[in-house]
Amino acid sequence: MVEVADTGLSNHSADAATLVADVEALGDRLRQVRDSIGRVIFGQQAVVDHTLITLLSGGHALLVGLPGLGKTKLVETLGAVLGLDAKRVQFTPDLMPADIIGSEVLEEGEAGRRAFRFLPGPVFCQLLMADEINRASPRTQSALLQAMQEQRVAVAGVAHPLPAPFHVLATQNPIEQEGTYPLPEAQLDRFLLEVEIGYPDEAAERAMLLATTGAREAKPVQALSAGELMAAQALIRRIPVGESVLDAILTLVRGARPEGSPIEAVRRQLAWGPGPRAAQALMLATRARAVLDGRLAPSVEDVLALAEPVLRHRMALTFSARADGVQLADVITTLKDRIA
Repeated sequence: MVEVADTGLSNHSADAATLVADVEALGDRLRQVRDSIGRVIFGQQAVVDHTLITLLSGGHALLVGLPGLGKTKLVETLGAVLGLDAKRVQFTPDLMPADIIGSEVLEEGEAGRRAFRFLPGPVFCQLLMADEINRASPRTQSALLQAMQEQRVAVAGVAHPLPAPFHVLATQNPIEQEGTYPLPEAQLDRFLLEVEIGYPDEAAERAMLLATTGAREAKPVQALSAGELMAAQALIRRIPVGESVLDAILTLVRGARPEGSPIEAVRRQLAWGPGPRAAQALMLATRARAVLDGRLAPSVEDVLALAEPVLRHRMALTFSARADGVQLADVITTLKDRIA
């Protein structure tokens, strides 16, 4: 009997076939998710897709838009469709960190013994809507942003882990800035994407009027569970990324740093640029976008499509550039032109 050495090629092929099957199955489930969301949210497909990309990447999103454009409805719908425990906190100037993360109370037992008991705050959920986050004080903002980064909170020296998965969708009004505390640049970096929400087009607004002012209003149907979402997040990280995509990400992110950018206009117009976390966000988000579109691997087009929501909140213009009317979108377009 002749023994044949195992080269490992068969195992590699089996692993690749399994990965392809898993990605295709996830794509089918995500189509069901989008269909379920589409019954409730009208004319905001890009917003829905960017929010789903954020959740599939395991990150948090900053939703920027005027009042009445469906930000709260979107978060409620996502919680129902994805099977997540969702909560909402209205941020106000008098909101304290304990109002979000929780606090300890002194209780007396039957034997007369006193002990402290931790009462968890609303941050102990799977999907938290931080409504108008820039209205809270910097101290309260920091408490939430620390929880976002560390996935736990510490009260009286005791760490309490947050539920898994844990995602924050924070909203911000871009117009009304009186009485607000803008998020510091270092804290903005905690958000994977900044999602801009605009007005729906006429056809979508017409459909929304007909669907939401009748005797019955459509309800979102659960299409995924929390466990399945976590499995999807793990699968996203296994998707291979080609060298061309990796090069595009590095070219885009490193070119947006004024200290070493090869573009003279960028060096002149930007005060500071994105750090390595932006490149990490693009790597994950491009994979998630590919799966959401039913593809097995990301492309350079995914990098270009996600460049603005990933980079916009991680860059700042110089005073002279703002005085000249330069917009961050213009700078990002210049950066993308080097790749396209």
